[in-house]
Amino acid sequence: MKSGFVSLIGLPNAGKSTLVNALVGEKVGIVSAKPQTTRRRVVGIYNDNETQACFIDSPGKIKGESGLNRFLECECEAVLKDGDVLLAVLNVDCPKLQDLLDIIHFAAKQKKPWLAIVTKTDLDDGRREAILRQELVQLKASTVAVSVAKNPNAARERVMPFIRELLPAGPPLFDGAIYTTQSERELVAEIIREKCFENVHKEVPYGLAVRILKFEEPAESRGARGIPKIEAEIIVAKESFVPIVLGENGRRIRHIGVEARREIEKLLGQQIFLKTHVKLKRDWPKSSAVMRELGYVSND
Repeated sequence: MKSGFVSLIGLPNAGKSTLVNALVGEKVGIVSAKPQTTRRRVVGIYNDNETQACFIDSPGKIKGESGLNRFLECECEAVLKDGDVLLAVLNVDCPKLQDLLDIIHFAAKQKKPWLAIVTKTDLDDGRREAILRQELVQLKASTVAVSVAKNPNAARERVMPFIRELLPAGPPLFDGAIYTTQSERELVAEIIREKCFENVHKEVPYGLAVRILKFEEPAESRGARGIPKIEAEIIVAKESFVPIVLGENGRRIRHIGVEARREIEKLLGQQIFLKTHVKLKRDWPKSSAVMRELGYVSND
């Protein structure tokens, strides 16, 4: 048996969450075309008869001196420290090739077993991939090139044998029946935030957070299962963001609620009642008190 933690590193919007979801075979992290979608480390667990790989997704590698950006940087650093194996996720659609080369050399310096995953290969004419491979050959690093969004099953089949080879021998770290360490409450909050990211644009998503205020599981009545009642607060950092999230006559927030409810019902396997509202907390990404309330707390 082989088991261990596999840490993903890469630039913002490299496709790390999409890759984790594909490797695990379940949705454990939210996905958006916008960078910095992932804020907290997320553990997705792959299990088979010979392997348990615990993938740690993290925010993209950034620098931050305070507030939310500092928290994101600390999360990335903690993920690197905790991993037995590193996955360097290299998105070939990155505007600057040098940024990808920097990720490669950063991974090589960590003195841990590592693997390079070249992603979004459907967006490349092959020239960038060839340059990256040349660099990786010189470093004697194993490399897999995949288009995860196009074929997640093929990505899993190609990547997992390399990861199994790199993992240390050992018993499973988690119950084989679970695929993530996140609670249902945390998953629900992330689904709502994902739908907000999909429906609002420009700077709004980066000043937006979601907090679950109520998650009631009603008692069974005459053998029938009650409908869970969930109430969520969509927190925004600027007054001007409130009408954007609400939309004209509340259309946008209703649409966000409908999309989130459908996905949450798939997750929970039952109907739910979902209530959402918007709350202004000015400049919350710079407030240590609000950051603590939302669980964005670094240990530095």
